Amino acid sequence: MSTRQTHTVTVAGLTRHLPLFEVAPGVRIAIFNMLGDTYVVKAAAAALAERLKGTPAQVLLTAEAKSMPLVYEMSALMGLPYVVLRKSYKSYMGEALKAETKSITTGNTQILYLDEKDIPLLQGKQVIIVDDVVSTGSTLQGMATIVQTAGGHTLATAAVFTEGAQDWSHVVALGNLPVFLD
Repeated sequence: MSTRQTHTVTVAGLTRHLPLFEVAPGVRIAIFNMLGDTYVVKAAAAALAERLKGTPAQVLLTAEAKSMPLVYEMSALMGLPYVVLRKSYKSYMGEALKAETKSITTGNTQILYLDEKDIPLLQGKQVIIVDDVVSTGSTLQGMATIVQTAGGHTLATAAVFTEGAQDWSHVVALGNLPVFLD
């Protein structure tokens, strides 16, 4: 088995070595996966909650799956409810709202669904959108579309990392990951 190259980052004071994966010919990204890393989840959630302190938000919103432990911990720290957008529709979700996105890691179109029961949690509310990594902005746009369709207002966007050289100044983030071009 070959040794995979990594990119070293510091996340809220913790060092991690992120594996590099090719997502398009000649384009590699560092994969940040906080699932199962309780220390990073807690540290990142605390750092983001601190940066968002004073924001008059009423609810947090994320998409499944990798940012779910982050939004849970932020919810507990900030005393706010949270909503998770699903990536597949289940019949019990009723008349769900949906938005299309494109994933950089899969290269495929994805659909985000807001369960019918969760629409009132966003309606008329000030929302903070939370993600683990913002790469292209497609998922953020999909989440913002759902917030708007549900009658809410996106107040802020937060992520552990942004990625690439785009202007992500509107995102409250703990760091930026480079894109590696071969």
